Amino acid sequence: MTQLLAAPDDVRPVTALDDGSGPNLLVVHPGGGDATTWDGVTRHLTDDFRVVRVNRRIYAPGADVALPHSMAVEAADIVRVAELLDGPVLLVGHSSGAVAALEAALLAPSAFAGLFLYEPPLPTREPIAGAAGVRARAALDGGDPIEAMRIHLRDIVRMPASTVDAIFADQAGRAACCAYATAQIADDEAIDALGVGIDRFAGLATPATLIEGDLSPAHLRERLSDLAATLPHARTVTLAGQGHVAHLTAPGALAAAIRETAEQVLPV
Repeated sequence: MTQLLAAPDDVRPVTALDDGSGPNLLVVHPGGGDATTWDGVTRHLTDDFRVVRVNRRIYAPGADVALPHSMAVEAADIVRVAELLDGPVLLVGHSSGAVAALEAALLAPSAFAGLFLYEPPLPTREPIAGAAGVRARAALDGGDPIEAMRIHLRDIVRMPASTVDAIFADQAGRAACCAYATAQIADDEAIDALGVGIDRFAGLATPATLIEGDLSPAHLRERLSDLAATLPHARTVTLAGQGHVAHLTAPGALAAAIRETAEQVLPV
């Protein structure tokens, strides 16, 4: 594995993890962690693809999160990394990373041969965080990242309360969540700042595969359905027995879905 370095548009360069060889897959990881959270999926793809994972600036180790964070900044970062790749690119985004990927496709549609979007939490009919985001910000600013992340998982992602309690009962799970609390709450706010509605994507002609888990929170599936009805060239694939974290629970199945999409839009 090597690291790509894209020229910065401000004081911070953009980096990406670069693995394998072949047609280009550009991955934008979800919130709550860094690009290495997709290690399991990447291992299933690098024999046949070049897998480049953007290091999202707010989730980089030791990052100083500048507020307010903006999806426009992330979109520009993604496009700059894509410009380093020779040949067609399948842009893969997961959760908030899929929101950033969509914004990048809107910014530079010709840069991408196709999109693979795993449950982007778009504010299609209502904000993603809303009043819960205000409470999470207050908790974080008050020095309580644990409570901020409880609110994020329980009231924004809408995971079952019992699942959230189990995560925070485990010392390692609690530490992992809190390590990215500042970035995660900023991420939620950046999505809400886009405003409610997704009509801006109605003219995006890039072929898109939309991924959902049949065990995912209902609001994420609803938001994905709204996106499917808006994009002119979209299809939806459901991962049976999976929720919002198939990159951890079923990396092989997620990689297989990416491979199928790549075979449709890339010269493989």
